[in-house]
Amino acid sequence: MSAASIHPTAIVGNSARLGEGVKIGPYCIVGDRVVLGDGVELVSHVSIDGNTEVGAGTRIFPFAAVGHQPQDLKYHGEDSRLVIGERCTIRESVTINPGTENGGMVTKIGNDCLLMASSHVAHDAVLGNNVIMANYVGIAGHCQIGDNVIFGGTCVVHQFTRIGAHAFVGAQSMVDGDVIPYGMAVGNRAVLTGLNLVGLRRRKFDREAIHRLRAAYRMIFASEGTLRERVDDAAELFKADPLVQDVVRFIAAAERPVLLPRNGQLAE
Repeated sequence: MSAASIHPTAIVGNSARLGEGVKIGPYCIVGDRVVLGDGVELVSHVSIDGNTEVGAGTRIFPFAAVGHQPQDLKYHGEDSRLVIGERCTIRESVTINPGTENGGMVTKIGNDCLLMASSHVAHDAVLGNNVIMANYVGIAGHCQIGDNVIFGGTCVVHQFTRIGAHAFVGAQSMVDGDVIPYGMAVGNRAVLTGLNLVGLRRRKFDREAIHRLRAAYRMIFASEGTLRERVDDAAELFKADPLVQDVVRFIAAAERPVLLPRNGQLAE
């Protein structure tokens, strides 16, 4: 406690573990089992409870509710966890719930994520690194979100859905199927509208690698044959290309429908 700066109006549990340089602002409430890493800042009016760990350098803004009981009627008080990575920014009124016994008992958020105002991460969801969620985005329970995924405002993701790494989900989308890595999904219900070419270029992906990925995309989502046949063909033709193989493995592992282009449209 001596290494932390705690405002007189804050309430901090006696067993909470606070790292070096922690700042707890006015009217925050920190539960007994909370662990705050070095340099974590709770700006003000933050409520954080449960078996929750927050990584070093993360900042949490007013009225966020972190680590409280999941919004799941099957939850019966099991000692589940919430783990938030380092250097995340969690803005106003964000809600994040811990896991449940039906989902692995843990909710995880990676490093360097930005969760904008009023966004929500439900029980047992797993977010990778550098995920950006704009205002009012809702991630339902058991979802898996890859690294560097970006969500536009007010979009929602159905439970058990997977969003592959480097994908982009457009604003106001309702996503009820898996989105391939490097893909772009838009709409209610969302459909695959191409590859996230802007994101790939911003992250300095090799030009030739992007060309190969585009060729594989056209092959996989063409109209001839079955999806499985086209995926197998792409896997063989581009067997030395890591980006294409990411997409192939993602589709092969699908347990829910994978989003497809609308009516065979292949714009990307």
